[in-house]
Amino acid sequence: MLVDRARIFVRSGKGGNGCVSFRREKFVPKGGPNGGDGGDGGDVVLVGDESLDTLLTLTHRPHYRAAHGGPGLGSQMHGANGDDKVVKVPLGTLVYSEETGALIADISGQDQRVVVAKGGKGGFGNEHFKSSTNQAPRETTPGEPLEEHTLRLELKLIADIGLVGLPNAGKSTLLSAVSAARPKVADYPFTTLQPHLGIAELDADRRLVMADIPGLIEGAADGAGLGHRFLRHVERTGALVHLLDVFPEDGSDPVENYKTIRGELERYSPDLAAKEEMIVFNKIDLLPEDELEEYVGDFASRLGIDSPLMCSGATHAGIRAVLERCWSMVNKQPTSGW
Repeated sequence: MLVDRARIFVRSGKGGNGCVSFRREKFVPKGGPNGGDGGDGGDVVLVGDESLDTLLTLTHRPHYRAAHGGPGLGSQMHGANGDDKVVKVPLGTLVYSEETGALIADISGQDQRVVVAKGGKGGFGNEHFKSSTNQAPRETTPGEPLEEHTLRLELKLIADIGLVGLPNAGKSTLLSAVSAARPKVADYPFTTLQPHLGIAELDADRRLVMADIPGLIEGAADGAGLGHRFLRHVERTGALVHLLDVFPEDGSDPVENYKTIRGELERYSPDLAAKEEMIVFNKIDLLPEDELEEYVGDFASRLGIDSPLMCSGATHAGIRAVLERCWSMVNKQPTSGW
């Protein structure tokens, strides 16, 4: 289950207090101060982990606390430092302060570490305050206080290719055809209620991470349907594949359907709309072969496409050419097969 939002509470460890101590040993007159410093409190650290793809575990366990630093001891013994609390999060996690709404971090790299609650420094023991004029100090400093914050985490999926289109355009079927992902497929709209990731392997050395984004509708940028919540996942994709149903059950015009989705992408984010896009006419298995070229050619000419790409997720027809074109878009290098 993909959970792409979570709220967590983090608290660092406080620093240990410094120690007041004097050396007391037989045959050692005037031993002097030897109180050690307190230990540092532990940090709360978020770490990127590419093996994770959801924030689900954080919703089940929302509180994370680091250990406190130990107090200083006599004989110049430093207090123990508190252990850090390490919290693993999936790549693509945005960390916001719940108090201010400010973006704290964007965790997008494997093993990237972000300290979200800094532990307090340990206090000084009385040994730090000795001098020629203060040979028996009793001064110490307390450890620094802890930090605690409430954080809001949002996940933006990182993928090479984002599949967009109206509900029932065939995105889930295509993803299941090119990868081991098994999103729900049915003959009614909004069967996909959450994004799905799949890995399409072109050969032993080439693979693409593809994201099936839940169906967008007119008004998605304003929150209509499911689109407003999931549009942010498209922002992290390298390029877009816009699937058009060549034979919509509602009798709508595929070209107008395309313009509807493009309008929502542009309204949501100009940067998102500027991503490289490939238009693919899907479900070609629903049309006779002798009518297909002329039928799709009319839509392609209206969209300014000279050589339209066509495929069928159900029969796997044309899928290889689609994947090769996707690889070319993501890697910016020519490939054979299209």
